[in-house]
Amino acid sequence: MQMIRVAAVSINSPIDRQKETLQAIGDWTERAAAERAELVVFPELVVHGHRTPNTWELAEPVPEGPAVRRLVELARRFKLFLSVGLSEKERDIVYNTQVLVGPEGYLGKQRKLHLSRDEVLHYKGGREFFVFDIGKCRVGTSICYDNQFPEVPRILALKGADVILMPHAARQKMWDDSPSSQARARQHMFDYYLSCYAQRARENACFVVLADQAGRAGYVSTYPKDHPNQPHHPGAIMVFSPGGELLAHGQTEEIRDEMVVVDLDPALLARHRGHANYTLRTRRPEIFGELVKDQVEC
Repeated sequence: MQMIRVAAVSINSPIDRQKETLQAIGDWTERAAAERAELVVFPELVVHGHRTPNTWELAEPVPEGPAVRRLVELARRFKLFLSVGLSEKERDIVYNTQVLVGPEGYLGKQRKLHLSRDEVLHYKGGREFFVFDIGKCRVGTSICYDNQFPEVPRILALKGADVILMPHAARQKMWDDSPSSQARARQHMFDYYLSCYAQRARENACFVVLADQAGRAGYVSTYPKDHPNQPHHPGAIMVFSPGGELLAHGQTEEIRDEMVVVDLDPALLARHRGHANYTLRTRRPEIFGELVKDQVEC
């Protein structure tokens, strides 16, 4: 790994406003490029929205679809890598997918493996894990709920990831329009992610870059307006070192669009992977057979 500057962008993705969202992605990419970012991470499903009722109609093929073509144009124009979430359609089946593009074009994708709550109404889960070499580092992606399963980031680390990208569209806390309610929701997300994902970074000795959707995307008729399954996301940005230290994060007062830029120092990776207790070296996979047994009795 070499030193790389990463930008994490937390923005809203309003329902049925894909053109505006793609414009916002372009604007934030330009801002990241002005900050000399080399990799820009956007949230889960940011292009087509989270829980958008007409997801099947909006979903598009990857990489042939118009959204990916636009992302490739941005990556080429600003000479950087983009990780962006969208709804992918293949043979009329829709997947929650994070694509990776760069100055030379489309690199690949990661489909969400575990579907949370009502996402099963729209998506089928993926089955594969991918790690991509972008020159200065190798990146893998673990999408939102997938990070609640420690096996997912672990497999990405075993496949060679230096950096694990964690795009989210998390609905962990509702809020009203008062500043105090927004601050409580933001602080809740900060505390929640800190309790979970510092350990994901530490146990795999990987950098972790988390970017969450932020804001009310709208309302879906499936639920009452105050239901926690509405696509309302308090938002967060967090970057962890391979030792689990919090290197950078977004503010915790307001629910709004924002960006955080941070340099990932390869010396930190070397320090933690050179430690005598580096778990990927000391683990004993031959005794982990219970992990692949179905323990649930119906």
